[in-house]
Amino acid sequence: METRTETETSVREETDTTTPRELHKLSPFELKDTLIEMADESAKTRAAVMLNAGRGNPNWIATTPREAFFLMGQFALSESRRTWNEPEVGLAGMPKSPGIARRLRDFLDGQEDSAAVRLLRDSLEHGVRELGFDENAFVWELTDAAIGDNYPVPDRMLVHAERIVRAYLAKEMCDGRPPPGRFDLFAVEGGTAAMTYIFRSLMVNGLLQKGDTIALGTPIFTPYLEIPRLEEFDLRTVDIRQSEMSEEGRHVWQYPESELRKLEDPRIKAFFVVHPGNPGATAMRRESLDLLVDIVRKKRPDLLLLTDDVYGTFVEGFRSLAAELPHNTLLVYSYSKHFGCTGWRLGVVALHEDNIIDDMISRLPAAQREMLEERYGSITLEPERLKFIDRMVADSRAVALNHTAGLSLPQQLQMSLFSLFALLDKDDAYKKRCRRICRERLAALYQGMGVDLPEDPLRSAYYQTLDLEAWGRKHVGKDFVEYEEARHDPLDIVLALARRHGVVLLNGSGFEGPEWSARVSLANLDDEAYPRIGQGLKDIVIRAIQEWKGRKLDS
Repeated sequence: METRTETETSVREETDTTTPRELHKLSPFELKDTLIEMADESAKTRAAVMLNAGRGNPNWIATTPREAFFLMGQFALSESRRTWNEPEVGLAGMPKSPGIARRLRDFLDGQEDSAAVRLLRDSLEHGVRELGFDENAFVWELTDAAIGDNYPVPDRMLVHAERIVRAYLAKEMCDGRPPPGRFDLFAVEGGTAAMTYIFRSLMVNGLLQKGDTIALGTPIFTPYLEIPRLEEFDLRTVDIRQSEMSEEGRHVWQYPESELRKLEDPRIKAFFVVHPGNPGATAMRRESLDLLVDIVRKKRPDLLLLTDDVYGTFVEGFRSLAAELPHNTLLVYSYSKHFGCTGWRLGVVALHEDNIIDDMISRLPAAQREMLEERYGSITLEPERLKFIDRMVADSRAVALNHTAGLSLPQQLQMSLFSLFALLDKDDAYKKRCRRICRERLAALYQGMGVDLPEDPLRSAYYQTLDLEAWGRKHVGKDFVEYEEARHDPLDIVLALARRHGVVLLNGSGFEGPEWSARVSLANLDDEAYPRIGQGLKDIVIRAIQEWKGRKLDS
């Protein structure tokens, strides 16, 4: 009777009731909880520290815009007490607009000089001189937002906040070269809220229907895989795969022309993409962008694009699909990664004022248009003229609660301050430092693995997805790969890392990535963790090779 080797035993041990086959049913973000339990137990037995490189929450924060937020709060409270003050019961009034800009300047002049004071002072001047704001209206919006004593008006986004964020997106998502015209913005509770609002409004407005086909740029952030399968959407999906390999046999996370050509199929209603990728962590090369532009303009002018660009700031010269194809593209952006603010829940949806979605709504069958006019008739006298982005706002509150829609005012204030911080950072010092953090950690990961790191200017370096099957095929041989595939489950990699080394990674297969791959987050652990993760991966590979060689000798 054949006995299992130490390696097989160590990577196959599980709870009494859970097997790798069952774990495949879970999203990688749910699977990580099981891995964390294993890694935590491993760390305890080895007196080590568990390393959770599974989630993309950065371990840095932007301090200056946060300090400015709290300083703005102090000013706002003084303005409230100026209008009505009963300190004995802790009650004050609402800020008043006349002369408020002068009072803010006086307040800042009375503060000890700091980066936050300079940011608020420079933001006021930038708003007036560069964006054409009335200074009192602008400062009153900031002040009232800090207090949070009103509903959002306009509900889609505050007037000055929208213009500030639009300028930020032009700089960071369009490489300072936005397309002609204007993007309308909807401030939302992070990128995940944006996704849910978009899916729902596309469905209720008849732009997508159950059974329709959409394309996904895979591998991709798992909710884009999971949402279409939900009963309320029931969409069919086609993978547009980032399957190109280098001559050295490694993934470059780019789309071959043949994959992008799939979008010429008129049955595909929309193409959803994370750009730069997650988990691939690479921006599309210029040739692919040009090809996609050519396909849309010449063959698929009706194709809807949704691009999730949260990692765009980590790639030099990044250009969003919204910059290249504004007429066809819905842009989703989240502040969470760049500014270290996942807990703030700050995101935005951008849609160009001239877009195919509004055109498609105007061409719906008469019966469908009448149904939608009835749906939105309670919030406007001309529902047929209601823009799609405003329909999203209404749908986010089941239409009937549209009057209470919108992102909270303190959140919009912090979003504005993050944006102003980036706009006023003329040397991009903060952005360059964030990029350097990720790249240095990536280099440390590869150093731990004992592998050379190839150059790639399109790499965001926020994640690194490692395909052990591709590496094994190139550096050991197909016999080794076939041996592993016959005797192990792909999840054994992440399970073994958790048990042996106290390291938590996400399985790439959960993102529709290569089966034998794992995603390392380069954002959420201290620098010294990454050589150890690399060494853990190296140990797993060495053990597998030793087992394979031992079996060859035995046979």
